[in-house]
Amino acid sequence: MATVLSGTSGALYYSPAGTSVTTLIATNFPSSGGNITVGSYLGFKVNDPVTLAYPAGASTTNAIAAGNYFVKTYNASTGVMTVSSTAGGGVVTATAQPSGFGANFASIIFTAPAAVGSVREWSFEITRSEIDVTTIGQESGQYAPFRSFITGFADGSGSATVYTTDDDTNLASRMIEDVIQATQTGATMKLYIDRVIVSGSVNDTTSRSITVPVILTSASLSVNPDDGQSVSINFRPSAAPTFDLSKS
Repeated sequence: MATVLSGTSGALYYSPAGTSVTTLIATNFPSSGGNITVGSYLGFKVNDPVTLAYPAGASTTNAIAAGNYFVKTYNASTGVMTVSSTAGGGVVTATAQPSGFGANFASIIFTAPAAVGSVREWSFEITRSEIDVTTIGQESGQYAPFRSFITGFADGSGSATVYTTDDDTNLASRMIEDVIQATQTGATMKLYIDRVIVSGSVNDTTSRSITVPVILTSASLSVNPDDGQSVSINFRPSAAPTFDLSKS
């Protein structure tokens, strides 16, 4: 007999808007020092975990190597980022630019969706449009002829209610701010239906989840003297969701 799930096993993980840059060329990287030009007015924050990846065949001798880093600094107006190997660590520097890109690009993206700790609830609905293909000239009988339909494009919508705190750096607060973030590339919801923790980490093999690249469309704030202050954030898929509904 299958086990009935409850909301206590669910969770919401999030990658912030504006934290995916996939069009970096060699000249975006420093030939001396640590300044990487990633682009202006993105959503990166200090200590964000990011992953730097180069295209196949690229040479990184004396350049900043591929790998996982933390954002050390990011200047939104100039678009310049520096990274560190550990949160709060020293700036990683280079004495040469990478090379061998050809027509391909390097990328810096938020490493993986992280847990939003102050979520009250989330919901996600998937729909399909219908296309009317009824033909005229059907013969009348005792009953009225029925219309004929085929399925069209898929769509979806979702919402998450988060509690607000006085820490504007946590992911719940960033979700609210991301509604008006000019560049929302990278915003991703990972909606756990059944999250399984093993040795302090999520086991995605035995967990069930839906991963959805999203656009954030609205944030509705609610304040009253009897409840914790909460914000309802609405979103829609920006690409097809990925379903992992198996426990193996």
